Amino acid sequence: MSIEVRGVSKRFGDFVAVDDVSVSIPTGQLTALLGPSGGGKSTLLRIIAGLESADEGSVEIEGVEATHLPPQRRNVGFVFQHYAAFKHMTVAKNVAFGMEIRKRPKAEVRARVDELLELVHLQQFSHRLPAQLSGGQRQRMALARALAVEPKVLLLDEPFGALDAKVRKELRDWLRRLHDEVHVTTVFVTHDQEEALEVADEIVVINDGRIEQVGTPDQLYDEPANDFVMSFLGEVTTLEGVLIRPHDIDLHTSPGVPGAVPGTVVRLLRVGFEVRVTVDAGDGDSVSVVLSRAEARASVLRVGDRVWMTPHRGAMTVGPRPVAEVSA
Repeated sequence: MSIEVRGVSKRFGDFVAVDDVSVSIPTGQLTALLGPSGGGKSTLLRIIAGLESADEGSVEIEGVEATHLPPQRRNVGFVFQHYAAFKHMTVAKNVAFGMEIRKRPKAEVRARVDELLELVHLQQFSHRLPAQLSGGQRQRMALARALAVEPKVLLLDEPFGALDAKVRKELRDWLRRLHDEVHVTTVFVTHDQEEALEVADEIVVINDGRIEQVGTPDQLYDEPANDFVMSFLGEVTTLEGVLIRPHDIDLHTSPGVPGAVPGTVVRLLRVGFEVRVTVDAGDGDSVSVVLSRAEARASVLRVGDRVWMTPHRGAMTVGPRPVAEVSA
């Protein structure tokens, strides 16, 4: 395993940021630490990097006990949300900085900088200052600078959080392609569920300083360990006291379906290719159902219509009872 975290805890006064966390991150994998703000994910990343010291527990990187090693001896690259660029240096000098302070030969530094700038598609901007780049370009420069010293592990703390939605989408696609080329073990922190599901090989869900679940994107989405994981990774609604995803509910316009929950359509909202239906199931219970435009057209739904709801066959629910597949 590339990174082994065992029994790590960290407190700031009375606040427990990380609570007895143990996790294994395999070599060459792109792993996301996903959770709400204040859940402990950035603190855990900083402990791995050596920027914070754990109160308890240990960290091992590539078989080397790193718990008490300073950051510069852990051979990790770290990229912050706000780039931390040297404003007075050109793009090329920013990328070269880590190698130059390690006294690498000048020819080696030049060759490595050229290679990395080509890799991140910034070779034509090598003589510009960071202020002359777009936000997405500055973030790619920061990644190149982190990779320049050939780290064993690359750590990214909300790397795209300061960018607008379109640029974030472009950069996470690019990060996935970059990782597939360089194969460095990568851990990135995010609170963006879509980002984690789209980019990561494995996701570690963290909440209140503890790990809720570890698994592939498909495992976490299809087999959530509890209601927090299910609610955090995608939209959910409640049907007869259990959590279920809105797209996993079938709407029937005629009675007589065994086990169906009756209700009345109170709202129809089209959002792009889908139609979101709000159904009043009585006693103040509101159920959200998502249909495709084709399904909505076929059913000819209108506000005020009476409908009957059943979980889709194979739908996953989470409720007071253990996670179970619905086979209706």
